Amino acid sequence: MTSPEGPAPTRPGPAFDLAAIGAGLAFAASLPALREALGAGMAAVVQAPPGTGKTTLVPPLLANLLGAGKPGTGNLKIVVTQPRRVAARAAARRLSALAGTPLGGPVGYTVRGENKTSRSTVVEFVTPGILLRRLLADPGLAGVAAVVLDEVHERGLETDLLVGMLAEVRELRGDLTLVAMSATLDAPRFAALLADSDGGRPAPVIDCPSALHPLTVDWQPAAGPRVDGRGVARDFLDHVAATAAQFHARALAVEPGADALVFVPGAREVAQVAAALRGRLGSGVDVLELHGQAPAADQDSAVSGRRQGGKPRIIVSTDLAESSLTVPGVRLVIDSGLSREPRRDAGRGMTGLVTVSCSRASAEQRAGRAARQGPGTVVRCYSQQAFGAAPAHVTPEIAVADLTGAALTLACWGSPGGAGLALPDQLPQQALADATAVLLELGAVGADGHPTATGRTLAGIPADPRLARALLAGGTAAGPVLAAQVVAAVAGDHRARGADLPGLLSQLRAERGPEGRRWAEESRRLQDLAARAGNSGKAKAPGSSRPEAGSGAEAVGAVVALAFPGRVAQRVAGDGPERYLLASGTRAGLPAGSSLAGHEWLAVAEVSRAEGRDAAGTGAVIRAAAPLTAALAESAAAHLLSDSVVAQFVQGRVSARRVRRLGAIVLASTPVRPSPAEGRTAVAAALMAEGLDVLAWPTAALDIRRRLAFLHREMGAPWPDMSDTALLQRLDDWLGPELAALAGGAAAGSLDLSPAVRRLLPWPEAGRLDSLAPERLEVPSGSRIRIEYPADADGTGRPVVAVKLQECFGLATTPRLADGRVPVLFHLLSPARRPLAVTDDLASFWSGPYAQVRAEMRGRYPRHPWPEDPWSAPATARKKPR
Repeated sequence: MTSPEGPAPTRPGPAFDLAAIGAGLAFAASLPALREALGAGMAAVVQAPPGTGKTTLVPPLLANLLGAGKPGTGNLKIVVTQPRRVAARAAARRLSALAGTPLGGPVGYTVRGENKTSRSTVVEFVTPGILLRRLLADPGLAGVAAVVLDEVHERGLETDLLVGMLAEVRELRGDLTLVAMSATLDAPRFAALLADSDGGRPAPVIDCPSALHPLTVDWQPAAGPRVDGRGVARDFLDHVAATAAQFHARALAVEPGADALVFVPGAREVAQVAAALRGRLGSGVDVLELHGQAPAADQDSAVSGRRQGGKPRIIVSTDLAESSLTVPGVRLVIDSGLSREPRRDAGRGMTGLVTVSCSRASAEQRAGRAARQGPGTVVRCYSQQAFGAAPAHVTPEIAVADLTGAALTLACWGSPGGAGLALPDQLPQQALADATAVLLELGAVGADGHPTATGRTLAGIPADPRLARALLAGGTAAGPVLAAQVVAAVAGDHRARGADLPGLLSQLRAERGPEGRRWAEESRRLQDLAARAGNSGKAKAPGSSRPEAGSGAEAVGAVVALAFPGRVAQRVAGDGPERYLLASGTRAGLPAGSSLAGHEWLAVAEVSRAEGRDAAGTGAVIRAAAPLTAALAESAAAHLLSDSVVAQFVQGRVSARRVRRLGAIVLASTPVRPSPAEGRTAVAAALMAEGLDVLAWPTAALDIRRRLAFLHREMGAPWPDMSDTALLQRLDDWLGPELAALAGGAAAGSLDLSPAVRRLLPWPEAGRLDSLAPERLEVPSGSRIRIEYPADADGTGRPVVAVKLQECFGLATTPRLADGRVPVLFHLLSPARRPLAVTDDLASFWSGPYAQVRAEMRGRYPRHPWPEDPWSAPATARKKPR
């Protein structure tokens, strides 16, 4: 990175009247402390609750201090980030109104697809994404005197990246002022990140006392759960609406014209609660909706404080109004206690929004909205126990989100993986590895992690790198106009009814309202970006040579498949028309009643966990998709195609099939004869996965294996370890010929494994096997009884001889094995071969317990000998003669 180093700008008289702008704002009292801190250094952290006026006062203070926009200062500018477009627009409108200047003059804003600035703009409000792309295009931020990062406590991913990148810019530009602003007690973390590079001292923290008036907290938990198997419970949303209507009526009785602010987690819940309120309240109250998908005009109207016909207002909002926006006139807050946060599902390879309990810090910020301009009330529609169990702070997005775009930004910045950057939290390694794999697939980075020419082009397009790739490569398959329209629809805040993306495009083309105009403008802008990238000669994205897909629904699918080849999906035969298997291996279902059900192939633009809603029994739901042909699917995801012979060892035999796959999707499968190498690999894999029990072990082979295991346990080397683990590590040493036979098609039951086990006998010690661990033991009757050696090679089992008691008369000394180390354990049996006694000390048995056994058994088995003196009686396996 390079940066113009030069003398500090001159600082003429103030351009903004801070006294007039700050009238009635709590943060006005903190301006002297901030002015003093910035006089001693070039960085500071402002910690002030929402509604105190920090967003309104800090930017003009910096403009005055740094002489931004004055003659002789190079037309320097103050850039202020806001986490959301509606917040950037609202902040710019408020400051320009307080300053008495037209919007787009000294105060303006730039958000995606909309710019209200001019050559005279001194303070510019932008979203973090806008500033990130400016940094990549101009790492020195020429013409910028200061950057203010607002609402850093929200821990948005792009804002976290900006903290690290701008801290690095300050090391190169000593004249760049950097201010981070937080509404919570997390300020020390950011003060350390913005530490003075010379002395390592943390940036000073400027506090501002809360401007809250008295606040009453009321708890009104619903009778049932807040979340059920289908997401946020409908009964709970009805409870929220009823509570809002009831408490707003009370507030109006105390203060006519009081407004209410209702917090619910998402746009769907906003619409449902707003509809319920309109049904309850009629036309006497103006019910407004505030969320990211609402048209810009509706958003601006909700936060402006303007009233239609003087009617009181109820604004139903997502967490949009939690901290980055001030909604004037609010005296009552109704809080569902829920929020929607991104969560990355590494197992399914997807990221989606899930409904969770909001953090306690978020709940406090929501409550504070009711007491900014006078005494207020917050009604929490959940219990104090649920509040206490909620997390203390919001989960940083960097810890849970997909990192593909962030990884490309960092690579283009020259810090692959965030190396060397002072980020608030380090990037999770598994998520980073997954993101890097996607970028390699796109050709956006090289093996060293640094960006390619294609990667730099993709980074300049305001969309996910995969969508940027589709914008560039999709021009060949579907035409540049349609490619831009599809990307604008997928990247925007639009929702496809029934997941039907072509249907959404048709709806947007026919839409004459703000949403349709915004989409059309974004489509044209993306088309211009793609044309410029193509003309630059740097934009050849992988897969840019594609068969033409026409202009219908399948062309839409072709563009989506180029963006998300791992989400190409085939219908699962026999599982209904709405279940699909994605190339990534995820199973997902279409929403009930989707017009896409039954299509053989889909290109999926968005898939997420079902959030309690069992989407066709798969646990994941397709949110946006388009039909696709098999040829287009294979073309877009060509790198996922494979053709291989898959051999398996199942039920004692090797079988094989030639399988053609598109990722996890099986395109064709035919039986074939495996090669010896393929068969051998299949047998070895089955043995490794399931153990040696998959082989049919004959008794003789098991017997010698157990004898060797016994000697290894008792005597150690050179007697071999016969455990599964040890044998699997030496398969070729003892099972080589048998493996070859199995690979050639022999059945496991046809093999004699005794020779295989004997290959492990150590020489010359092998000659002592029959004396150290004999197969059989001769007893006084002359019978040779088989010795049962323990099956657990690593345990403490004993060699056992099960023999009729009468065959052991006269045997006083217990035989011992393994050079006398281990006595044989006798199971002395009745004539019916039922156990009478277990002993490894025959002398003690004959002298003691035998008498009781004789007394009990002689009447039951009179034809068998039960002598009083077992020492001298002849041992026999026969009955007494009649």
